[in-house]
Amino acid sequence: MTTDRTGGVVITGGGTAGHTNPGIAVAQALVEAGLPQADVHFVGGVRGNEGTLVAEAGFTIDLLPGRGFARSLRPAALAANVGAARALVVGFGRASRILRRRRPAAVLCLGGYAAASISMAAVVTRVPLVVSEQNARASAVNRLIGRFATVCALPYPDVDLPKGVLTGNPIRPSVVDAVRRMDVGSAREALGLPSDRVVVAVWSGSLGARSVNRAVRALAEMWADRSDVALYHVIGRRDYPEFGDHPPAVVDGRLMYRTVEYEDRMPELLTAADIAVCRAGASTTSELAVAGLPSVLIPLPGAPRDHQTANTAELVSSGGALLLSDADLSAESLDRLLAPLLNPDDLGRMATAAASVGRPDAAGRVAELVLRAGGLVVAT
Repeated sequence: MTTDRTGGVVITGGGTAGHTNPGIAVAQALVEAGLPQADVHFVGGVRGNEGTLVAEAGFTIDLLPGRGFARSLRPAALAANVGAARALVVGFGRASRILRRRRPAAVLCLGGYAAASISMAAVVTRVPLVVSEQNARASAVNRLIGRFATVCALPYPDVDLPKGVLTGNPIRPSVVDAVRRMDVGSAREALGLPSDRVVVAVWSGSLGARSVNRAVRALAEMWADRSDVALYHVIGRRDYPEFGDHPPAVVDGRLMYRTVEYEDRMPELLTAADIAVCRAGASTTSELAVAGLPSVLIPLPGAPRDHQTANTAELVSSGGALLLSDADLSAESLDRLLAPLLNPDDLGRMATAAASVGRPDAAGRVAELVLRAGGLVVAT
């Protein structure tokens, strides 16, 4: 690959895997397009998980100080915001030095407090800037930075950012590859799941969600005599001591109920399951669509701008998902939604609908916007 500018691309964002993993997906797409891996550099925050995730993916990263601002007028929050402002100023200085040293052709902002310093420095130094939002309602950082961006990559239609181009939310190549090549039988064998039952998969983040875990545990008791269902319950690390003492069991004529603390084989689970019960984070909803997996989506209450509810809109309107509020979540409400669906015809229709809004090439689309904004030209 040759370029008419030097310095490659800087990708900034983090704080959570929901910001970091899409950035890694775009970085891998940039390398696939021909940009040398050494020319793709990350800038994140010292308080997030990006330092570990980016290094594991084989990319370099600088970590800047910073934290989110508390949305409260209480004295403790005001004091914390003074510290956050101080960290932002320090981070801006370090970010400016990073840009002078690396001279990137473009900066990709993924959002989150970790992206603020370097994105603001890019605006001041007039480095072409691309914003990639993950949620259906844009974060505060992306709404601010988006005003100065060359283009904003949108995960869903009608996201509230200017100069928007619908790309989809970049997801991990491992997920895309798995749903393309893995068959259900192999995925179920890998997870120890039966081939002759409807598999209901449950997950609610790496730590878990108490309301989800409580309702699903009660549902398992309600469904104890079902011989046609396997319930695969990923509890999460925080809640496992409370909810994880139910032993895996396969009993003739009874429910198969398996609990695990954490599942790092999500491509296999997305392939093996017939229907999912889960939160509505940006990566989750995007992966469900790409996998064509029907779902019951339970948005996280209190999420900023209620973005998880907004994330469900496309899947729900397509017919690929059902929406259940956390306030209405119980074993009884799950049973009312799930029980009528556990047949091949209804699940098949939902799977087709979910897949119809999947965008497996989102990472490549965002990478193309970054290359174009930075004047980076592929030599073939």
